[in-house]
Amino acid sequence: ALNGFVLVVTSEGLIFYSSHTIQDYLGFHQVDVMHQSVFELIHTEDQEEFRRNLRWALNPPHAPEGEPSAEGGKSLSSSAVTYKPDQLPPENSSFLERSFVCRFRCLLDNSSGFLALNLQGRLKFLHGQNKRSEDGSALPPQLALFAISTPLQPPSILQIRTKNMIFRTKHKLDFTPLACDAKGKIVLGYTEAELRMCGTGYQFVHAADMLYCAENHVRMMKTGESGLTVFRLLTKENRWKWVQANARLVYKNGKPEYIIVTQRPLVDEEGGEHLRKRSMHLPFTFATGEALLYQSAYPIPGFPDPFQSKGKTSKSKKTSHSHGGRSQKDGVDPSSLLGAVMQQDKAVY
Repeated sequence: ALNGFVLVVTSEGLIFYSSHTIQDYLGFHQVDVMHQSVFELIHTEDQEEFRRNLRWALNPPHAPEGEPSAEGGKSLSSSAVTYKPDQLPPENSSFLERSFVCRFRCLLDNSSGFLALNLQGRLKFLHGQNKRSEDGSALPPQLALFAISTPLQPPSILQIRTKNMIFRTKHKLDFTPLACDAKGKIVLGYTEAELRMCGTGYQFVHAADMLYCAENHVRMMKTGESGLTVFRLLTKENRWKWVQANARLVYKNGKPEYIIVTQRPLVDEEGGEHLRKRSMHLPFTFATGEALLYQSAYPIPGFPDPFQSKGKTSKSKKTSHSHGGRSQKDGVDPSSLLGAVMQQDKAVY
């Protein structure tokens, strides 16, 4: 019911808890942020402000110049202060109240990649941590920030209306589905187990949209974001559902780790209009489209010898193949686009 999400951050800067609604505002799944350093999510210019608000004394000794902010949790734990309960003001003290603004990384469709959040709450004792000091003695419970995080700008009526339809999916780097939120399960009809069962996820995409999606997939691997992509997804009822999607890479320790896709269902008329616009100009250059997506040593029945290159996905390198005898006839790479089409039931077309 909140216009925001709940966040609990320990004195070391670890996210102890986040409500699942963090996904509606930042695009990160709840389980992907819990027990991670909060500084991986915060704009570098705002990290010191967040550090100050984690300490009960608002004028702590300044962190040394040039402290590596990318280290996040490590650089914080070295400066985290362990307090004895008698050093702290009583828990109902106004000294422990907090209200400040920080920019958080945001995977949703906004231009800057960050969302300014107002964090309002207080420092409270976080019990049950069972932490021990270096000499092995038990440490008393330490203060943690308990806050409600709300966007600085209230959402527009249009955003509120369309938010009810938007769903998100999580994928491996080759687009294999890993997770889907509750709204996605309603729109598509699959359970998470059914989505993860087979293939790279392209088997849920309409054959006429596969190259277009793969081209934007390649763009996302290069730039971090796919841009708006309109295509058809196969539902559990064997019907095609038009969606408008934007995919973003999520990095961990500087390396891409997984993909989050935000998807909005469209009515058939909108999808058809996008398809007409797409077919008016050729979306693929030979260098990045068909040549890369279909390269393989498999001969395809019905294709003359010089065009015996079909089957691999967009990440395949150029493969040398002889035009002499017919090479292996034992099937198609199931992770290729052609393999994805062949997994589909002909009846759905």
